[in-house]
Amino acid sequence: MAKKTECAVVIDAPMDLVWNMTNDVANWPSLFTEYASAEILEREGNTIRFRLTMHPDEEDGQVYTWVSERTSDPVTRTVRAHRIETGPFEFMNIFWAYREVDGGVEMRWEQEFHVKDVMPFNDDAMAEHLLKNSAIQMAAIKERVEKAAVARS
Repeated sequence: MAKKTECAVVIDAPMDLVWNMTNDVANWPSLFTEYASAEILEREGNTIRFRLTMHPDEEDGQVYTWVSERTSDPVTRTVRAHRIETGPFEFMNIFWAYREVDGGVEMRWEQEFHVKDVMPFNDDAMAEHLLKNSAIQMAAIKERVEKAAVARS
């Protein structure tokens, strides 16, 4: 009933920089390649509710947008998030974890979801799409955070 994907990247930068840049949701359009805008709707402590809007789809020009909520824990260096507006999903839960490793900081994403039965694709197809896209986004994030780390030193 649920599918889970997991991917990770090691970013050659200090933990505080990786944590701060990747948790600055308002700045995600300059960190991720897929987001046109990120609007913060509400903040309460370490929890934020926000709307993400993607760039138009290359194939059909469709613009996808949804509201998510995420809670960061700077002590454990973890983040838990879920979609409020689920779009094609019955549910979408996301877990981010950061840990220092040789060569920098490992940032790991786990996505647990189930695609609505009425969709023209299934969980396996969505998992394949998410893994492919996560690799692209993680590479962009790695490049941009590492560039900021060099500029900071």
